[in-house]
Amino acid sequence: MYAPRYRRDRMNGQDPYGISPRERGMCILEYNTEYLQLLAEQYPTIQSACAKIISLESHKKLPKLTEHFMSDIHGEYESFLHILRNASGVIKDKIDIIFARTLSEKERDTLSTLIYYPEQKLDIIKMKVDNIDDWYKITLYRLIEVCRLVASKYTRAHIREMLPQTFGDIIDELLHADTDFGSDKEGYYSQCIRSIVDLGQSDAFIVEIAHLIQNLAIGRLHIIGDIFDRGPRADIILDRLLNYHSVDIQWGNHDVEWMGAAAGSLACIANVISISTKYCNFDCIEDGYGISLRPLTVFALETYTNDPCTCFIPRNPNAVDISQHDVEFWAKLHKAISIIRFKLEGQIILNHPEFMMENHLMLDKIDYEKGTINIDGKVYELLDKNFPTIDPADPYKLTDEEAELMHSLRLSFMHSEKLQKHIRFIYAKGSMYLVYNNNLLYHGCIPMTEDGEFAEYEISHERVKGKKLLDRAEQIARVGYFGKAGQPETIYGQDFLWYLWCGVGSPVYGKNKMTSFERYFIADEEAWKEIKDPYYKYIEKKSVCAKILKEFGVDPDKFSHIINGHVPVKIKKGESPVKADGKLLVIDGGLSRAYQKQTGIAGYTLIFNSHGLLLSAHDAFESVKNAVATDDDMYSSLDIIDMAPTRLLVENTDTGKKIQKRINDLRALVEAFRKGLIK
Repeated sequence: MYAPRYRRDRMNGQDPYGISPRERGMCILEYNTEYLQLLAEQYPTIQSACAKIISLESHKKLPKLTEHFMSDIHGEYESFLHILRNASGVIKDKIDIIFARTLSEKERDTLSTLIYYPEQKLDIIKMKVDNIDDWYKITLYRLIEVCRLVASKYTRAHIREMLPQTFGDIIDELLHADTDFGSDKEGYYSQCIRSIVDLGQSDAFIVEIAHLIQNLAIGRLHIIGDIFDRGPRADIILDRLLNYHSVDIQWGNHDVEWMGAAAGSLACIANVISISTKYCNFDCIEDGYGISLRPLTVFALETYTNDPCTCFIPRNPNAVDISQHDVEFWAKLHKAISIIRFKLEGQIILNHPEFMMENHLMLDKIDYEKGTINIDGKVYELLDKNFPTIDPADPYKLTDEEAELMHSLRLSFMHSEKLQKHIRFIYAKGSMYLVYNNNLLYHGCIPMTEDGEFAEYEISHERVKGKKLLDRAEQIARVGYFGKAGQPETIYGQDFLWYLWCGVGSPVYGKNKMTSFERYFIADEEAWKEIKDPYYKYIEKKSVCAKILKEFGVDPDKFSHIINGHVPVKIKKGESPVKADGKLLVIDGGLSRAYQKQTGIAGYTLIFNSHGLLLSAHDAFESVKNAVATDDDMYSSLDIIDMAPTRLLVENTDTGKKIQKRINDLRALVEAFRKGLIK
């Protein structure tokens, strides 16, 4: 209904507008008049349609907006939010461009911090500055200059949409005023600044324009998976993303685990809580989402009263201040929910042989009298032999107390208003993969066979591979959350969300198994081995990356790339995030503190501007308090990865294609007006 049928006129065999005939419609002989009638309601005259065409044609010639890619945030909210505030160092670079010759390095650092943390920095500055009114006037001029530079890639209409409600009109005027000395508007401009100061609105204005600069510096934010787990407050990260002006999310396995928990999957709920106890992190569950763990506490302390639970002593990468008593307390909770987790996972595996996860079944392989386990013919002694809740005759069955506990927790997860809001946002803005501006984005892998072909798996009675595997997985994951409660397809979808978290063949996991049980109970590290999907061996080959891009409809011969995360890049061991001569980029650099000792850095941001791809490697972020007090920014080193053959404009992007489609429609409308087919 919406696509007009076009016939193109030609001038000497060439398209008169310099665009390929496929992309542009010209003089029209046949119309979808119903569509054009609807368009005419918005543009009722030739002049109004032509004015819009002029605006859109001009928009296409702007440089493309800057995209930022981040992955594996894992709840590290302070580092993540700082990277958004400083735009991965881009804002500091803009300040240096404008003021390198007129401001000292210290003054530029202070201005940067003021933009990142305007409320906190203003409190400090006002205690130090003698003549605050003069400081306000000078600073307002400087902030407007910075804002003008970061806004240069946007149309004025787009900037208006992003302006704050309170001072939006004033900022709009100041950004586009002729401020040169002696100009007609020089007095007008100066009076605006004086009035802001005289009326006591300087603080509020600075806060508004600082936030605007932060938003304008990043045109589009891509989150390549794993927002949740390990770090303290994933909920704070999602609160920020909820209000972000332009963002998309590619699901990671830790995300689908929480998606399953919010849908009511008992196995996913047990996994979420198990990881939280493992990393000394109850803040997100209890403070963030208001989910009480008191029922688990009561159960664990009653069941494991005299059990030291030494195999379940939690890690503490976030340096949470806890006593020895708390450590022992958390260890009991950790063991209690982990045993329940292994039971619930076993039930899913037994119910779904098509998942091919029998290698995860451990509880039925234990000799409970001897305290040993037989795995693939090899017998291991267990480090922990106390299993008071396991019936050897039916090891995967929950006790009545465990079943009651999980029922209570399930209700808490499903009735957490904030959690459900966040998960709906992840579904709305998220997907298994995304093709955007000739780049293919996904978190984990495209499962492959040992000979480098796409691996085929059975999902809901259908054999799928490659792109179809990810498409089908996403569709079932959506049914698991949005499907009607109690329906077989909904129950299957919830089990499938757990499978995506850790299953063989899962595109967001990418290993043959998750050896959690072995790491808890077996000392021999040989039993801990998790074999990566063959994909990770083949991505070093440019030909394989080209094959993957083609599978998802991306031309590998154009300026195109694969961008994913999931596997931390161990820089300190000589690993590189750049694969296949720059065709594939792995951007998990260890933003999570739990991985920073392995990677040697504290995260990556991939930046895609109008000139090409740049990779920003970050040092560890100390704290907001230190940044505000000392003007210490997160140090980021910037490396050029791949430069575009020519500067990329809006017309070279997906947005440009949409604009061109709109221009084609409007040209058709103009022709229809002129031929009298539309009044």
